[in-house]
Amino acid sequence: MPADESPPNQESDQGSGPEPAPPGGLLDLLGVAAVVVDGNGRIVFWSPQAEDVFGYSAPEVLGRHAAHILVRGDHHHLVARLFAEVLNTGATWAGAFPIRHKDGSTRMVEFRNMRLLDEAGGAYALGIAADQGKLKQVETELALSRRLVSQSPIGLGLLDTELRYLLVNPALDRITGVPAAEHIGRLPHEILPFQHVETIESALRQVLRTGVPMIDQYLVGRTADGLGHDEAWSVSYYRLEGPGGRVMGVAHSVVDVSERHRAAMEAERVRRRLVLIADASARVGSTLEVERTAKELVEVAVPDLADMAAVDVLDAVLAFRRNGDRSEGPELFRALAVASAYPTEATDAADQVGEFATYGADRLITQCVHTGRPVLVAQVGAVDLLRIARDRAAAADFDRAGVHSYLAVPLIARNEVLGALDLMRARNPLPFDEDDVLLAGELAARAAVAIDNARWYESVRNAAETLQRSLLPDVPPQLTGLAVASLYQPAQASVEVGGDWYDVIPLGGERTALVVGDVMGNGIDAASTMGRLRTATRAYADLDLAPEQVLQHLDKITGRLEHYIATCLYAVYDPRRGECLISNAGHLPPVLLRAGHRPELLDLPSGAPLGVGGVPFHATAFRFSPGDRLILYTDGLVETRHQPIDERLTALLDVLDGSLRPLEETCRWLVETLRDPDDHDDVAVLVAEAHPTPQP
Repeated sequence: MPADESPPNQESDQGSGPEPAPPGGLLDLLGVAAVVVDGNGRIVFWSPQAEDVFGYSAPEVLGRHAAHILVRGDHHHLVARLFAEVLNTGATWAGAFPIRHKDGSTRMVEFRNMRLLDEAGGAYALGIAADQGKLKQVETELALSRRLVSQSPIGLGLLDTELRYLLVNPALDRITGVPAAEHIGRLPHEILPFQHVETIESALRQVLRTGVPMIDQYLVGRTADGLGHDEAWSVSYYRLEGPGGRVMGVAHSVVDVSERHRAAMEAERVRRRLVLIADASARVGSTLEVERTAKELVEVAVPDLADMAAVDVLDAVLAFRRNGDRSEGPELFRALAVASAYPTEATDAADQVGEFATYGADRLITQCVHTGRPVLVAQVGAVDLLRIARDRAAAADFDRAGVHSYLAVPLIARNEVLGALDLMRARNPLPFDEDDVLLAGELAARAAVAIDNARWYESVRNAAETLQRSLLPDVPPQLTGLAVASLYQPAQASVEVGGDWYDVIPLGGERTALVVGDVMGNGIDAASTMGRLRTATRAYADLDLAPEQVLQHLDKITGRLEHYIATCLYAVYDPRRGECLISNAGHLPPVLLRAGHRPELLDLPSGAPLGVGGVPFHATAFRFSPGDRLILYTDGLVETRHQPIDERLTALLDVLDGSLRPLEETCRWLVETLRDPDDHDDVAVLVAEAHPTPQP
């Protein structure tokens, strides 16, 4: 049959008439010969196969006495007796007999002798003969084949051209869990307990049609033994062909590779866990923000470890109110982060980020933080959901979402329980196990340290920012001939508060002092130093000292502080004279904006920063008329890591070169437009505008 043709339907061909047997069948393989001898012992029929067995052609033997040609003389008497017995009694004789071959050798031939009668009652002897050597070879091969099939540890199945089982060995019986007898005559999908059995049948049909074998196909599924464990098999399919290429059917072999599969799965599981831990090490704790760190943790856990994850921290911990260990009573939690692998109503059922929720002592999350130990519920039931969710409605949402496994692990840092990492599985069919507990604990431990660092940092930063803001001036007072606006923006959350400050100080004679400074460094120390300098500046301003003298005194004070230097601009505006006197201590130059003119940087002696010592300061006077604006700022407004300061100062002038905005809006506009979002310095901006002075 050609490889691209489908095999014939055997059932539809039954009764359609005789069908010639293709060459190469079993009879051809054995070379069965037929010889007919008449009552006188002479050969009257001689089949072509007889020539292969005895060596003589038909013309050489027909009409001659069989015993004289084929039997040695010492066996004539025995042959005559057996021949007479068959003819006279009609009995059948079967056995092996030594025959003389034409080449002179003696060969053992298997015979089946029986009597034939013609219509006249004449008797003949029919001898069916086959070479004993060939016969025993076939018998041996058949026996070996049966043994190989029955004793093979590899599952073997033989199917006909309609994919109905013809033979199944005991090994396949054990693998499928279905007795061999139940296979016979049935299709694979009718008996095999494997998933995707349609794929198996499709592969069998393809091999049957094309003749191209499929080797070592990997198959994973579960058998009918009820154990519920995944098994793995290596399956091969190949077409069976008889002599002459006749398609007999298709066979498949099955090797149980479950142990290898489980070892590979475990190795892959370990690899993925290591990757997850490495990912967590790189991603969790990238900033000193509590909420951001919690968000990074849940994003790492989903979807590789859980379908949904949440971080809930004790509110008392965040507020630094927790005293000692608690092992009873309810707890107030604040939800910091929630993540899910896919849209699900379980996310809505969870506590939303920023919300507070009180959980009683019987709740699983409360038990987790009270004991400081993981809580694992491998198979979640209805009662368990009530101990997980905040209320019955949320428990019903979890149930509808298919939540079937739950794990909570404590967030512990420096021997203090901060909260818990909650994990749930719904679509992932595997329940949480002890390996998951270890992995979740590792992730939680790493994240807890980062969260603890972030909360302490935020506490210190908030204290520094509060201190700094408390040291900055309140709403500017009513000033003569001058309107001012200011804006202070602290540093980004990833670094500490800086030491930038500004001040507006009313002086005698309707004058006003404008101050902007920057203490190098950050944190509470920098904020404290800034406060001391601001206080000293106000004190020296009250003495009605000239700007350069004020800076000279501040320089001495700063030099006595520990490792601190600062920059400062001190300007005094006299509205009666329409003049401004300014002195610089290493600070960036202010911008003078005159109506109808392009903004310009004041050309001032830069001076040395405060704290350097030994360098004199100088004052510069310039006209400051009604409608003019003076913009003082700290370096956080213009400095970046990527651009030269000259380019940034030019950008500042370009931003100011346009239609005038209200003073407060100008402060915001400058910060929003110029401040680099990747820069982590704080910013102070002070804008002053001269107004007409009322006549006395």
